[in-house]
Amino acid sequence: MLRDNDGIYGHGVRKFLDSCNIEEVQTAYRSPWQNPYIERFVGTLRRELLDHVIVLSERHLNRLLREYIEQYYHSARPHQGLDGDTPVATKKPSVAAGPLKLISFPICGGLHHRYERVAA
Repeated sequence: MLRDNDGIYGHGVRKFLDSCNIEEVQTAYRSPWQNPYIERFVGTLRRELLDHVIVLSERHLNRLLREYIEQYYHSARPHQGLDGDTPVATKKPSVAAGPLKLISFPICGGLHHRYERVAA
């Protein structure tokens, strides 16, 4: 398990990981670049979700995170590293001949939207 040196972990985490035979790898102090994927995801999560909502409870936070990750981040949000595609490979609907209509589906209370094309 890769983790940083935050004091929030305490001494119990190391004992627990040892008891489960899980190898622990700690990043160097003050070196967030050693775990860039998580740092980037947490930054994205803050900018795109947490900076715009007031979290009312742990249950509310869990619902927001689940909805953001499952319904937006992996399926509707374009990712630069994937050339503007999404991590979840969704089938692109065949474009019907004729006029199309764009439908918006609100996610996270309307903070983000997923769009689909349908025949008009």
